[in-house]
Amino acid sequence: MMELLAPAGSPEAVRAAVQSGADAVYLGVGDFNARRNAANFDRETLREAVDYCHLRGAKVYLTLNTLVYDRELPQAAELAAYASAIGVDAVLVQDLGVLRAVRQAAPDLPIHASTQMSIHDLEGAKFAAGLGISRVVLARELSRDQIAYICAHSPVEVEVFVHGALCMCYSGQCFFSSVVGGRSGNRGMCAQPCRLNYGWNGRADKPLLSLKDMSLAAHLRELEEMGVACAKIEGRMKRPEYVAVVTGIYSACLREGRDPTPEELTALERAFSRQGFTDGYFMDRTGPKMFGVHDNDAPPPEDLFAEARRRYGKEQPRVPIDIRAEVEQGRPAVVTASDEMGHSVAVTGPVPEPARNRPLTGEQLHRQLTKTGGTPYFCETCEIQVGEGLSLPVSALNGLRREALEGLNRARTEPPARRTGKFAPPQSVPNRQEQPGFSVSLLRAEQLTDELLALRPGSVALPLEEYAAHPELIEKITRSGAECAVTLPRILWDWEREGAITLLADLRRRGVTAAYASTWSGVMLAQELGFTPRGDFGLGVTNSESLTGMQELGLASAVLSFELKSQRVRDLSKPLDTELIVYGRLPLMIMENCIIRGKNGKCACNWKTGGDPVLTDRRRARFPVVHAYGCRNEILNSAPVYLADKQDFWQRCGLWRARLLFTTETGADCAEILRQYQTGEARLPEQFTRGLYFRDVE
Repeated sequence: MMELLAPAGSPEAVRAAVQSGADAVYLGVGDFNARRNAANFDRETLREAVDYCHLRGAKVYLTLNTLVYDRELPQAAELAAYASAIGVDAVLVQDLGVLRAVRQAAPDLPIHASTQMSIHDLEGAKFAAGLGISRVVLARELSRDQIAYICAHSPVEVEVFVHGALCMCYSGQCFFSSVVGGRSGNRGMCAQPCRLNYGWNGRADKPLLSLKDMSLAAHLRELEEMGVACAKIEGRMKRPEYVAVVTGIYSACLREGRDPTPEELTALERAFSRQGFTDGYFMDRTGPKMFGVHDNDAPPPEDLFAEARRRYGKEQPRVPIDIRAEVEQGRPAVVTASDEMGHSVAVTGPVPEPARNRPLTGEQLHRQLTKTGGTPYFCETCEIQVGEGLSLPVSALNGLRREALEGLNRARTEPPARRTGKFAPPQSVPNRQEQPGFSVSLLRAEQLTDELLALRPGSVALPLEEYAAHPELIEKITRSGAECAVTLPRILWDWEREGAITLLADLRRRGVTAAYASTWSGVMLAQELGFTPRGDFGLGVTNSESLTGMQELGLASAVLSFELKSQRVRDLSKPLDTELIVYGRLPLMIMENCIIRGKNGKCACNWKTGGDPVLTDRRRARFPVVHAYGCRNEILNSAPVYLADKQDFWQRCGLWRARLLFTTETGADCAEILRQYQTGEARLPEQFTRGLYFRDVE
C-alpha cells in the first residue's frame, strides 16, 4: 500500500499522526528545515519521536531542506550523523552542499530530495538517483499525466503531495518573501506574501496569488496505481488536531480503497480550507477556480478537534504480533512474541505445578496472553501448547506477556547499525584578484543593440524562445567576440522537452556555446547537447561545498544566490568561476497558473502591446509580470538592484563575472547601464534597491 506521510511540527503532532494511521512522519530540528516557525524538535525530543514511531511501525523523516551557509554546514552534518545514529529513516535535502555533507557524516542514512529541489521532470529524478538519492518529492504543480510518466520511468521512489497548502511559485524558485520582506522561504522563514492582496489597477483589492489548499483524497487509488510510493500531507505549522483529522481520513481511504465520504469531505474543509479545495494542477485545469483565502475570523471547529484529541489520546493497536506459549510439565513456561519485521523475543517463567483444582486450559492461556490493550500491539495469531493437569498463577502469565512485549519494544526501537563519518569542509580556494568581467542576460531580442555589443561584454545570454524566433542574433553576438549563451527554461515538463531539445540542438549548430540552467535537469540537458554548462541563480548556491560539488559534476561556472550577504559572497571558497547578479529586477516567482489570463482572458504568450502587465501590492509597489517558457508567468521585483556605485563590493569578491539581468529595460537602457558599470559613472535610478547584499536575511 502507498505510504501515508503526515506532518509533525511538534511532539504532540507526532502522536496525533501515528495514532491516526500515518505510516511515517516528517519533522524538523532547529534552523535546518523549511518550517522554522513550527514548534519543531530538539535532539532529545527527536530521539523520543523516533522511538515512539518505530515502536508503532511508523518511519521518521528529518527535514534538512534549506539552503545553508558555510558556517552552518558542520552543524547540519553533525545533526545528520546524530539522526542516523538514533535511527531516523531518511533526511530530506534541497542544498547540494548539505547533501554532500550528509554523505560524509552519515554515509548509510537514506536521502530524499525535497520539493524545494524543484524536481518536476524525469531528468530531475534521474539526476537525483545519480547523487544516491532514494526518493524524490515532486513539484505540486504537476498533472496526473506528468506524475504517471515520471513514476513509470523513475529509477527512484516518487513522493507526491496530496493535501494542504499550495504555493503560488514552484518550490525552491520563490524569492518573493526574501526580496520584499527579508525572510527567505529557502531558509525556512517564508512570510507568505502570496496570501496578501494585489491588483492590476493600482489598488491591491484581490488575493490574486492565494491558491486554495489542494486535496487529492478522491485520487488516492489512481496515484497508487501509477506507482506513487508515498502520499504526503502538508501542514507542519498546523495544530495536532488538524493533523489527526486529515491523517485519519486519508488513512481510512487508503486502507479501505475508497474515496472520502461526504461527511469526511466536510470534516477536511472544517479542519482548514481556503474557500474549499482544489485538484486543479492534478487535473491539468488551472485558472481562477483554484484561488481562495482562509477566513481568519472563523472560529476553529472545537467539536471536531475535541473528538480528534480524544481519539489520538488513546493508544490505537496497530502492530500485529504472533504469540506462542509452551507450558509443559517439568519445564519453565516459555512465551515468545514475534512481529512482522522479524523480531522475536522469548521469555521464560516459573515451572508449572500440578493443578489442585482446575487445570490451566489453552483457552485460559490464550485469553490472558492476548490482553494487549494499552500497547501498540494486537495479537494476530496465538499458538498454545499446554500440558494436562498443570497450573500457573495469573500473575505469572501477565508477567510473561508483559516481559515479552517489553522485549519486543526494545527490539523495535533498537537503531540500525550504521557507519558514522566526519564532514571535512572543502579546501579553501583563494579569491580571484583581477576585476570581474561582465555577463549580460537579456529577456527580449530587441534589447540586443549594436551599442550594447560595442561595449564588449564577456557573455550575452537570451532565452531559448528568443533565439528560436531571431536566430540571426547568434552570429551578431559571436561576431562581437562575446560568448553566446542561452538561458534555459527554469521549468520544462517532460512533454515540452522534445520540442526544447530540437530548438536547442539547432542553436548549438548555429554557434550558441553555453547554457545557463536553474535546475539540475537543465544542467543535464546542457551537458547532453554539448553546451558549456553554467549554473544559474535557481540552483541556490549559498556555500562552498555546493560549488565544489558543481565543479565535480562538470559545471563551468555558477551564479551565486542573490540571497547572500556581501561578506558571505566574499568569503565563499570558489573552486569554479562564479557570477553574481549586480543589476536587475530580481525574479520573485515563476508560476504554472497564469494570472495574466485571469486579468485579460488571454495569456502572457499573446501579450505583445502596451508593455508588461504590472501587479500592485498594498504599498503601491509595482511588480512587472512577464512571460516565461511554456505559457508560464514570472513576477519581477518592483525596483532593480543597482550597484554601479558599489564597485568596492562586487569587484573585490573574487567573482569571474558580474551579471547584469535585463528584463523590462529598453535596448538603450541596457547599453547605458552596462556603460555605467564599466566606467563607474553611476547614475542612480529614480527607483532602485541594493538587494539583499547589505542586510541580513532570516
